[in-house]
Amino acid sequence: MTVTIEHYLVLSAILFIIGAYGVIVRKNLIIVLMSLELMLNASNLAFVAFSNVLGDLTGHIFVIMSITVAAAEVAVGLAFVVTIYTHHETLNIDVLRMLKG
Repeated sequence: MTVTIEHYLVLSAILFIIGAYGVIVRKNLIIVLMSLELMLNASNLAFVAFSNVLGDLTGHIFVIMSITVAAAEVAVGLAFVVTIYTHHETLNIDVLRMLKG
């Protein structure tokens, strides 16, 4: 049995759905950020799968750029999480939504 693009796309869709579920349902800010990263990695998997099928390196280059931007995003996101936690001592999104100003 060979692994075809359909296998990669199904895996990518499953990972994206799990990430979207985590963003929508979870209340912890760290879990939400991890779910966003899971969604980003699912799209990266689809880019690489299409790039391999087409015999083109454009998808690979785009994924490398995406991973670079994601690393910077994680650093900034974790800085925000640490700052929010030190000021409010909670990472519950419902509590943070009620804060004004």
